[in-house]
Amino acid sequence: MTNTNQDALTREKTISWVDPHPQAAQAASMSGLDYLNAMIDGTIPPPPIASHINLEMIEATPGTAVMAATPDESHYNPIGSVHGGFFATLLDSVCGCAVQSTLPAGTAYTSLDLNVSFLRGITTGTGRVVATGRVTKPGSRAAFVEADIKDADGRLLATATSTCLVFPAG
Repeated sequence: MTNTNQDALTREKTISWVDPHPQAAQAASMSGLDYLNAMIDGTIPPPPIASHINLEMIEATPGTAVMAATPDESHYNPIGSVHGGFFATLLDSVCGCAVQSTLPAGTAYTSLDLNVSFLRGITTGTGRVVATGRVTKPGSRAAFVEADIKDADGRLLATATSTCLVFPAG
């Protein structure tokens, strides 16, 4: 038996993305900073994860990355606020891209750890949030990063630290 009241409350979201494999191959031939700036100027499409959390790369300079994301109801947890996975995905992304901005062509990275502190909740009313990642210690084998998420009023919503493994691409 179908609950018609439930049907009236159902919402849908369509997510589209570009095949990431050609871009991954291209990333290996470019410096990390050049790759990220090509994403910002639209020459290279964003990764598929960007479609899931309404993520956009805003700025990349050596050792720093800035991204924004806008939560919607599809990011909610059972208690009516944005799920911690939204925070963690945004923080992991900005930490990784901060590291990527320091890497020469032919070098890749992956997250080894991510430690998140949730300081304030996020709802759809929070609107667009901005995350900034900063490399605190670059390296040829490991890089260390810190990041934060702030709302439009500059209130600190979450912080993170991360370690990324650095290795030859391919």
